[in-house]
Amino acid sequence: MPQDYFTINDILGQEKAKTMLRRAAGGGRLAHAYLFRGPSGVGKKSLARAFGNYLNCLEPVPEQDACGHCRSCRKLRSGNHPDRLLIEPDGAAIKIAQIRELKRALTFPPLEARLRIVLISEVHTMRREAANSLLKILEEPPPGNLLILTGDGASEILPTITSRCQQIPLTPLPLDQVARELVSEGSAPETAATLAALGGGSLGQARQLATLDLLELRRTAITTLLDLRPSRANTAETIFALAESAAGLGELLPQFLGLLKLWFRDLLLIHHHQPTRIVNLDLREALTQGQTRWPLAELPARFRLFEQAERQLARNCNRALVCEVLYFGLL
Repeated sequence: MPQDYFTINDILGQEKAKTMLRRAAGGGRLAHAYLFRGPSGVGKKSLARAFGNYLNCLEPVPEQDACGHCRSCRKLRSGNHPDRLLIEPDGAAIKIAQIRELKRALTFPPLEARLRIVLISEVHTMRREAANSLLKILEEPPPGNLLILTGDGASEILPTITSRCQQIPLTPLPLDQVARELVSEGSAPETAATLAALGGGSLGQARQLATLDLLELRRTAITTLLDLRPSRANTAETIFALAESAAGLGELLPQFLGLLKLWFRDLLLIHHHQPTRIVNLDLREALTQGQTRWPLAELPARFRLFEQAERQLARNCNRALVCEVLYFGLL
């Protein structure tokens, strides 16, 4: 099925959230608005769509889920259902013009479904004037409409919005569950375990790391730094090449440097004899080398270098120069 059509059973994990939703639907106790909230990449948008699909399915299966085959499901699957509205950020934020257009649409009853499903994604990006306009809908939505909002658990959402919604919390997935899913999608087991750990239980973030191939860039940087010494003739040339490669990542550079910082965090754990907590599982040998290369007493200074680089990037300093200073400091 297309990527934007999901059944509840398609969603990985989140059993508590699924149970809450099925009980509400099965018991006829639907709230007028829901807020699916949790970390990025754990299935908020997909579960929101799946719940809407279930509610409008004409022939739900005994497991309390959409059938995927009835007339309503076929329209939802093709993206042609007239009673599913989707609002996403326009650029960086959801704007008041989008909420005004939604209000106009809700003045009309659903065309064919029992419920019109309104999916509003990433409400944490909503500007204040748009949020205030949405409050009027949340307080008393027109009959026949169900609003499902999704938002990042780590971002601020106006209390006036959260108080008017039934909150459905989503949590990070077990790392072994994420790893198994990645293996089923073609990742090698060790790579999958590393991606799952670095993604912090977020399947979406793990997939993004795999797609962007940042792990291999991280490996190259770490193994190169391990072998470099300030006194060697080719050190400066090698650092300049590493910095140029990193700077070429553009907007992904902070994420890449975050991966390098995580490796040094793992090195700190190794020094403190806590190997079970490391996340760079594919670079265990490098961590062993790193114990000798970077003694425990030197690590605080290395972390300060990463913090300095993060501040400089936030001020839009020259990326290549930021990376050069960081790499030279790590030697």
